[in-house]
Amino acid sequence: MEQQLYGYRRENGQVGIRNHVIILPVDDISNAACEAVASHVKGTLALPHAYGRLQYGEDLELHFRTMIGTGANANVAAVIVIGIEENWSKKIAGGIAKTGKPVSYFSIEGNGDFETVRKASWKAKEYVQWASELQKEPVDLNELVISIKCGESDTTTGLGSCPTVSQAVDRTIEAGGTVFFGETSELTGGEHLIMDRMATPELKEKFTAIYNDYVGEIESKGVDLLGSQPTQGNIAGGLSTIEEKALGNIAKTGTKEVIGVLDPAEAPENGKGLYFMDTSSAAAECITLMAAGGAVLHLFPTGQGNIIGNPIVPVIKITANPNTASSMSEHIDVDVKGLLSREMNLKEAGDSLMNYIYRVVNGRLTCAEALGHREFVMTKLYRSA
Repeated sequence: MEQQLYGYRRENGQVGIRNHVIILPVDDISNAACEAVASHVKGTLALPHAYGRLQYGEDLELHFRTMIGTGANANVAAVIVIGIEENWSKKIAGGIAKTGKPVSYFSIEGNGDFETVRKASWKAKEYVQWASELQKEPVDLNELVISIKCGESDTTTGLGSCPTVSQAVDRTIEAGGTVFFGETSELTGGEHLIMDRMATPELKEKFTAIYNDYVGEIESKGVDLLGSQPTQGNIAGGLSTIEEKALGNIAKTGTKEVIGVLDPAEAPENGKGLYFMDTSSAAAECITLMAAGGAVLHLFPTGQGNIIGNPIVPVIKITANPNTASSMSEHIDVDVKGLLSREMNLKEAGDSLMNYIYRVVNGRLTCAEALGHREFVMTKLYRSA
């Protein structure tokens, strides 16, 4: 019998499984101030990044969507926003405030670092003490938003860890929950399999347009992606073509129909179910975008061994590679190598993963959390103006 899940129910009704107070820089030159605040107030977490200046058009819209979505994520209890200029700081804080959670913003221009850090630190102390008294309450699996992405894949990924994740995806959807998948370029050669699972002709058309645009962008550069797609690690693990990699990637998405197609960092509005999100296949970028879309837990199957984490979203890493399970055991949460040695069947592997998901939801730290992996990488579409 599955155990009871416990989570933090936020002001807008969404459920989180962590309780972070984050210090969010609007732009790269505000990183130092945010890190200073986090160093003063224990229990807060700064999220430094490289962008936010002289962006424009769709690129700027994505920046705002990612910033606001990160602060709005249900794993975040409260937010301090710091930027060089007041208008963008206010815009991001205003977007986060729509969730009802506490958020304050500060601008450095006209104040300097010292005064900004002083004022923000006082507010951060108030927030972290407030958040420390929040209590978890019983929640259901159907209230969670989970994301999936694989990395450092090899032949064992498609045969073992990805099918294991597919078990969790199907069970979550059957329970009424929500799952995101993406990695647009890594569907190449199997994109028709995803097209055929779209719930409506309109979604199929939208997905096809996004996929063709992504591939067209790559082809327009006249480059050979071998070494990037598949990566050197993929090739060493026996995946010689992007098509082989794609079939393993698709194996983790389960069997359910896709009810929505999302832009990067977009939150779903069509209800609960399985969604495709247009993302890079780069691990840190992809997880950052999915967290901004609302995912509170990430499942990450790996073959050769990936060490990725995220500041606000627990990342559960699963492998079926016996060498990786041994040599990188400090990074592996769920070991399903028994699938390949026929010591367990797929249902049993799925049971093992679901049990671990429940434990992480209820408070167990993932390996990435325990090791301090907090990879937070923004996606940038254009050159700066």
